[in-house]
Amino acid sequence: MKADLSVLDGRLNHRFRDPQLLARALTHRSCGARNNERLEFLGDAVVSLVVADALYAGFPDLTEGELTRLRVRLVRAETLAEVARELGLGPLMRLGPGELKSGGYDRDSILSDALEAVFGALYLDGGFAVARSTITQLFASRLAGIEAHAKAKDPKTELQEFLQGRGLALPRYDLIAVRGEDHEQVFVVSCRVPGLPDVIEGEGSTRRHAEQQAAQQALQRLVP
Repeated sequence: MKADLSVLDGRLNHRFRDPQLLARALTHRSCGARNNERLEFLGDAVVSLVVADALYAGFPDLTEGELTRLRVRLVRAETLAEVARELGLGPLMRLGPGELKSGGYDRDSILSDALEAVFGALYLDGGFAVARSTITQLFASRLAGIEAHAKAKDPKTELQEFLQGRGLALPRYDLIAVRGEDHEQVFVVSCRVPGLPDVIEGEGSTRRHAEQQAAQQALQRLVP
């Protein structure tokens, strides 16, 4: 384990003064009470701040809502798991027998949590400047390649990613009415979104257009 962790030190560009912090960050809760959940809590805040700061500096013309959507995309579980795989965290994870047997070392949720825990350990061991430097380096290509206004993604996709990034259920769309003549129909769709008390309605010349309008309204309420 020590040799493996020293390799990870090199990939993180930081030699841990307290190697037990890094070992704890890689210990899943299936191994017992001394696991990485508290470090994950801390690391989640650290990576969100670093990414938010990079976006704020890199995209001065974006609104708060646009910056929030970009941050969600960068720190969602799928992206964090990709970075964790690039670092080779999976084989270094300490898992209980059940998780190990079921392939937990390559599961997105476990890898993303472990990466956040590693970031928390970096912050405690080296301070914010060290954590910021490492996170910025690990996310450099993603920050450089991100599309500022995300024009390629429609509102339904953005809403889905926003909710997934927070571990929430996906929105539910229902067709509630079709008005007008056959050649001038207007479709009315309802959209139920976790976190919003009211049902949102959208209208459009097709059901798809109505769903997109409803999703756009939901995003505006969730991300002012």
